[in-house]
Amino acid sequence: MSFRTVLILLVVAAGAQVGQCQVLGFSLPPGKTRVQFPIEVYNNLVVVPMILNNQLPLKFILDTGVRTSILTEKAYSDILNLPYSRKYTIAGPGGEKLVDAYVTNNVSLDLPGVQGRGHAMLVLDQDYLELRNYLGTDVHGILGYELFSRFIIEVNYEQKMLTLMLPQRFREKKRFEWIPIQIEDTKPYLTASIEMNDTTVLSAKLLVDSGASHGLFLETTSNPKIRVPERHVTSIIGRGLGGVITGQIAKIKSIKLGKYEVTNVITNFPDPNSYMDTLKTSRLVFRNGSIGGEVLSRFTVIYNFPGEKIYLKKNSSLKKEFFFNLSGLTVRAKGARLKNFEITDVRMNSASQLSDVKSGDRILSVNGIEATDLDLNTINAFLNSKPGRRISLQIERDGVRLKKEFRLEDPL
Repeated sequence: MSFRTVLILLVVAAGAQVGQCQVLGFSLPPGKTRVQFPIEVYNNLVVVPMILNNQLPLKFILDTGVRTSILTEKAYSDILNLPYSRKYTIAGPGGEKLVDAYVTNNVSLDLPGVQGRGHAMLVLDQDYLELRNYLGTDVHGILGYELFSRFIIEVNYEQKMLTLMLPQRFREKKRFEWIPIQIEDTKPYLTASIEMNDTTVLSAKLLVDSGASHGLFLETTSNPKIRVPERHVTSIIGRGLGGVITGQIAKIKSIKLGKYEVTNVITNFPDPNSYMDTLKTSRLVFRNGSIGGEVLSRFTVIYNFPGEKIYLKKNSSLKKEFFFNLSGLTVRAKGARLKNFEITDVRMNSASQLSDVKSGDRILSVNGIEATDLDLNTINAFLNSKPGRRISLQIERDGVRLKKEFRLEDPL
């Protein structure tokens, strides 16, 4: 899932109000120059622990593409009786209401070993994107530029550790490859060489988007060389304020990031009339697309916003083959404990569709393991493990238990 659609809208709508608030303030305790703490990774997204106003422990996604902190459900700020200085109702094409959002000021946002005071925060009226349901864990907000502008931040996806360092004490590491970035409208952009195929190469300006789970996203309207490969599938590629976002998904030959070359990268090409195309792209900055967590997670990444550089060091996942949704299923977790797994979409002509799995079916077990003993991350790992693997699902449909079997197939 990509969450940028809602974030671009809210930042544009609320930017003037947020700009009037106190200076944002993340800081380390006196005498400290760095802190390190564990993170969680779900669907290539980094999730960090956060305490709101010294009282409420929450979890936030760490997102390089966001300017202002966002709380995804108003219920949490209501618990703390936070005051709202302004309400926004944001409309989409045709005047259709998409989002109600509020601004609350002077809140504290504390991470382990990091104090944050005097923040402005955008608050969504409800979780429009169903983050917890599609990630399968409790996620309450999104944190971005305010943190990246204050610290050098190292994300170690393999060890699941986050390190924050004061810029004046940072020393470049010899084993890392550095790449220049440009910070425009508070977001990081890099230029990468992309080989679409054996005959088409282009230099692409890409948003570095740690808050998107995809690998690569390219806009066909931004460059005539960007064309959807002949071998592709049409599918859901994300969720936006107006619902699902559709497009084409294919593999390109490679993307080069400094000395590193990532090959056969799964790439999203959104439909030109999708909400992502209309709302996700900033009008202030031209770009050809974005690079997301499925590529970034193959490295240890150091973000140096003050110095306008990122540093990459490969991990054991660099050469891992890219697969796209081998089962054809989209699953979400429901219920208070997120243990009720519902199939929300079945791709046409996929292995699961041909075995009569349907949207609305509830998963009871996967390969003999009861759903109550699984989480959404594990179920998705089963459903996207490797082509040829046999999957046996026990499902419930209209109160009847059914068994469905199929083998995973690579559609690309």
